Amino acid sequence: MTERRFLGGRYDLGEVLGHGGMAEVRIGIDRRLGRTVAVKTLRHDLATDPTFQARFRREAQSAASLNHPSIVAVYDTGEEIIDGVSVPYIVMEYVEGRTLRDVLREGRRILPERALEITADILDALEYSHRAGIVHRDIKPGNVMLTPQGDVKVMDFGIARAVADASATMTQTAAVIGTAQYLSPEQARGETVDARSDIYSTGCLLYELLTGRPPFVGDSPVSVAYQHVREEPRPPSMLDPEVPPVADAITLKALQKKPIDRYQSAAEMREDIDRALAGQAVTAPVVPVDATARFLPPDEPMDPQPTAQWEPPPEEEPEEDEGPDRARKVAYVMLAISILFVLGVAAFIGYRTLFGSANTVTTPTLLNRTQEEAERILAQNDLRLGEVRTEASETVPEGLVMSQHPAPGDPVEVNGTVDITISSGQPEVEIPEVVGMQVDEARALLESKGFEVTDREDPESDEPEGTVVAVEPEEGERVPAGSEVVLIYSSGLIEVPDVVGEDQSDAERRLERAGFRPRPIFRTTSDASPGTVIEQTPSAGQRRERGTTVTIVIAAAPQPEPEPEPEPEPEPEPEPEPEPEPEPEPEPEPEPSPSPTETPRPTPTPPQEG
Repeated sequence: MTERRFLGGRYDLGEVLGHGGMAEVRIGIDRRLGRTVAVKTLRHDLATDPTFQARFRREAQSAASLNHPSIVAVYDTGEEIIDGVSVPYIVMEYVEGRTLRDVLREGRRILPERALEITADILDALEYSHRAGIVHRDIKPGNVMLTPQGDVKVMDFGIARAVADASATMTQTAAVIGTAQYLSPEQARGETVDARSDIYSTGCLLYELLTGRPPFVGDSPVSVAYQHVREEPRPPSMLDPEVPPVADAITLKALQKKPIDRYQSAAEMREDIDRALAGQAVTAPVVPVDATARFLPPDEPMDPQPTAQWEPPPEEEPEEDEGPDRARKVAYVMLAISILFVLGVAAFIGYRTLFGSANTVTTPTLLNRTQEEAERILAQNDLRLGEVRTEASETVPEGLVMSQHPAPGDPVEVNGTVDITISSGQPEVEIPEVVGMQVDEARALLESKGFEVTDREDPESDEPEGTVVAVEPEEGERVPAGSEVVLIYSSGLIEVPDVVGEDQSDAERRLERAGFRPRPIFRTTSDASPGTVIEQTPSAGQRRERGTTVTIVIAAAPQPEPEPEPEPEPEPEPEPEPEPEPEPEPEPEPEPSPSPTETPRPTPTPPQEG
């Protein structure tokens, strides 16, 4: 085979990151986007097998429909002609870190609390995939990565029937239904599986994280499968005394033989783990400490020291009986029964795995396909389209398949039907009554119902500023959730009325009613009746804020011109009077001589009465 170092016209391939039963994974560089990717290619010797090509494509379809932080993302798929053979490939998110298998092989002990946290993240990914109708079918440490930041990434969705763990698979054929140490009992029996099969496999993984070994080990995959079907696992605390009883309870409930006795969903198991980590009671029955003694073989003491890596337990020797002949007979009988059972299980599983029923085929995934694409895929798999329903969805785009029955991977009779539900888009929501509200209040109401809200002013509205005057779509109309709704609100500007030609008093009243303040000024003119508005500013029809002053010019009658008064005649100038002659100054009169002073007479005394 020619080693191709460049795929799809954009991916440079680098070193090998890992091998699987049917695929090889290399690090790559996406030339177009300049990012590091992981590129998985189908093995060249399997690329000519239509069965493996179909299963490889099914992986791409299943994984591409999943978008979750704990699931390795699929970016692209394609096919490349190599040595004349069309080899499919899948371009995935490149995740730095190591698989849980690598961590466990180093013999590192994982604390019970950390084991529960890792398992909870795996269950998060499974819950998401189960809601999408996809059962992983191959949960194991090799398919779970831990990033340097401690994040969990689940890999290889949708290919459990085609991926092999090179060291432990159910058959040596190319058709593989999972890794023996993590098979659910129903997988081991070749029965149809559902999401609860992933719960069992997750329980096996949790068991190994807690104890350092899977719940069942054996010399061959078939012997391990037998134990999954028939044997009860020992509580993890018997292998590591530091495992708390709640961890025992959660693990053993997940490992119940009957699916009905396990956790019924990944979410239910995750919730129990959350309760355990929070120190609360769990729903799984807690095994009493004394009860764990019955799981110990009589001749096997419990190691008081916790261990991180365990070797398979030694084979038990047959008990001595009355004599060697009887013991030999018993041994032969038991050996014969065991061989028959193992051969029967292997034959049944191999037949179901390789061929299925002669009248059944595997249901392809139709998720995120259009109805036309779904019909074409079904026809290619000898199936027909059954009932088609529509249902609103918040996550699946309109016109694409959001669910199907039977689920992807389930067996269905040849020429049987598959029912699908197609997304009708976002669920419809009624536009509430918002006209008359303030725009901010209306916006808050619409956003609370999930609408995208925009707004614009209506300059023609006479409503108060900010009042919603209309909405698009209209009130009461039903539209998809998240639709854009436009609020139309008043700008608060009002139109200036036309008062030219009106009487002053009428014009002022009209302006006041419209919300303006009139300011009259007068202008003398003979072209209009006195008291009539002949001009206004702002002019009619313009929009102004309420309370704006509008100047109106009032016509005033012109005053009549007065008649001119006659000019008075000039008075004759008077003749100048002759200057008077100066009068002679009078001579001063002589001063009179003083008169002689008379001698005063004595005052007579009046007579006295007797």
